[in-house]
Amino acid sequence: MTDSPRPNGNRRTPSPPVSSPGTGAPPADAPRSGVPGSGKRRDAFFDNAKYLAIVLVAVGHFWEPIKDDSRFMEAAYTVVYAFHMPAFIVISGFFSRSFDMRPDRLGRLVTGVAVPYIVFETAYPLFKRVVDDDPGQEVSLLDPWYLTWFLCALFVWRLTTPIWKAVRHPLPLALGLAMLASVSPRIGDDLDLQRVLQFLPYFVLGLCLRPEHFHLVRRRSVRFLAVPVFVSALALAWWAEPRMTTGWLYHRDSAQELGAPWWAGPVMVLVLFGCSLLLTACFFAWVPGRHMWFTALGAGTLYGYLLHGFVVKAGDYRGWFDASVPHGPVGAVAVTVFAAVLVTFLCSGPVQRVFRCVMEPRMEWAFRRDAAGPARARGRGQEERAAREAGGTRKTREGREAPEQVSA
Repeated sequence: MTDSPRPNGNRRTPSPPVSSPGTGAPPADAPRSGVPGSGKRRDAFFDNAKYLAIVLVAVGHFWEPIKDDSRFMEAAYTVVYAFHMPAFIVISGFFSRSFDMRPDRLGRLVTGVAVPYIVFETAYPLFKRVVDDDPGQEVSLLDPWYLTWFLCALFVWRLTTPIWKAVRHPLPLALGLAMLASVSPRIGDDLDLQRVLQFLPYFVLGLCLRPEHFHLVRRRSVRFLAVPVFVSALALAWWAEPRMTTGWLYHRDSAQELGAPWWAGPVMVLVLFGCSLLLTACFFAWVPGRHMWFTALGAGTLYGYLLHGFVVKAGDYRGWFDASVPHGPVGAVAVTVFAAVLVTFLCSGPVQRVFRCVMEPRMEWAFRRDAAGPARARGRGQEERAAREAGGTRKTREGREAPEQVSA
């Protein structure tokens, strides 16, 4: 859960996401509910989607230093970057539908998003100081560094969720903001607002989706059509590679900063939105809905997302990618396999237990006691029992089928 390097080290900021841990969600190995997002049990489909997407994120980051020697790898890199981040953000929006300003949900937003952001926004520059022998590297909580931009964006998106739930046409409004951002070079780098605004439509789209929409893309006919779509996308990316800069895919810069006329910004926002949604739908079509060996890893994708960046950066600082071996076909395959195995390990239970103190701190001491919490818990319990007895789908008090989760 992404980007090409910038001259000052801290702007090489790939995409994430990474899935964040479920906050208050049931164990990842709980049986699936049968309907995406229904009930309290984790749905295998979404955990599978998050795991497969985080593997693509890690592979893309390891491809970045070695892709310049192969036009095919450039094309594959472009296709992957066109949809893996939008897929994460759509899932994040889908599981944010029940978010409001309730104290317990704000507390989970702080512990599950803000605290990891602060920890890793500090850890990455310090890591560069030590490993790259760069004592001048500064720590700044206002300029997201490398992978941490997604946590910053998710925090902002979550806080604005009540607004998007209140307005009449949220998606067109979000697209309008993204188009305006693409022609506004003066937004600057603070909190990576350029990327926050340009990726916003995908989050708002997730807020607008319902479980039945995911059932539509998982039909057999869509699964068959996804194959020629991906092949066509790869061919198009191969053709466009010498003609288009991949900077458009990062949604990090305005049109003027990419050396294009201002009107190209809104056009590219709309074109990429359509292409990304098509590829995201094809990706979801091939995600298995049943319990797989990697399903439980879907609950730990935030761990894999944030931690694998240290390995990528270590390789960059120490010149591991400068050798000739990774730049050949065999080396590229080896790098791909290594990236997939590494991020799989980093999503595993033992790693989660070690780093849970900074990824999912409890921090009851930091918040006032919510007097209405026990009453809400009893009300939810009564609703669940009534739903089980009626054999129907439990719904929350907000009328949403999906429980709130922090997804990366």
